[in-house]
Amino acid sequence: MAKITRAMELIAATRITKAQRAAEAAAPYAREITRAVSAVAARVSDHPLLTEAENPTRAAVLVITSDKGLAGAYTANAIKEAERLTALLNEQGKEVLTYMVGRKGIGFYKFRERPLADSWEGFTERPSYMHAMEISSALMEKFIQETAEGGVDEIHIVSTEFISMINQRARASRILPLEVEEVDSKVLEAEQGPLPLYEFEPGAEEVLDQLLPKYVTNRIYFALLESAASQHASRRAAMKAATDNAEELVKTLTRQANQARQAEITNEISEIVGGADALAAASAGSE
Repeated sequence: MAKITRAMELIAATRITKAQRAAEAAAPYAREITRAVSAVAARVSDHPLLTEAENPTRAAVLVITSDKGLAGAYTANAIKEAERLTALLNEQGKEVLTYMVGRKGIGFYKFRERPLADSWEGFTERPSYMHAMEISSALMEKFIQETAEGGVDEIHIVSTEFISMINQRARASRILPLEVEEVDSKVLEAEQGPLPLYEFEPGAEEVLDQLLPKYVTNRIYFALLESAASQHASRRAAMKAATDNAEELVKTLTRQANQARQAEITNEISEIVGGADALAAASAGSE
């Protein structure tokens, strides 16, 4: 078992590097498209994808889990964060439609007979942009649809943030409608640099109509990449712990076996010495 878990640890370690590179390669585009959407949104006063509903009643929650097990608490933490978010939305009077990515999360909900609006599986270890487009299309269709006809007023995503090789954190964020935060312009320029001066043709609203779906797709794609890296890191840590425990168990059992063998040998020697002494005493008595 130690050899198996050691091999799985090494496989996960190699996959972490690939997943990290994919996330790092997607980060510049994610950063720039966010800046572009911010710049366009600043020019648009009223847009259906930016304006919050006066009385939101339904929200979609996308939860990203794993297809395979042996990844420690990776899936459990994501589901726990999703349940916390669901409880919060229910307290606000919103009905929650859950969208699940990953066999483990799907199995968790099906076993407990919880409804799923839609689900995807089979690509959590190596997600592609096409997978993100498929998910975002389903979510955007629900967001554009009227609430009375089964649409949603908000879209949230629960994923796992890759902080380091030993630290991953489940987090929830809202991707639509866009959350407007009041930030000092000097602080914003110091952190991200000044927003570029765009010229919009034919108009800012038309550009935003084309840009927002790509923004949502990119947010989902980046979340899938980060979650994949977090999954591999969590599996590597779990397999390392399993390997260490197996090796420690081997040492403990070997020590116990040696002690038992030594006790048996000592007992046999004692019996031989006792028998020899008895024979010697019997011979001395007969003489």
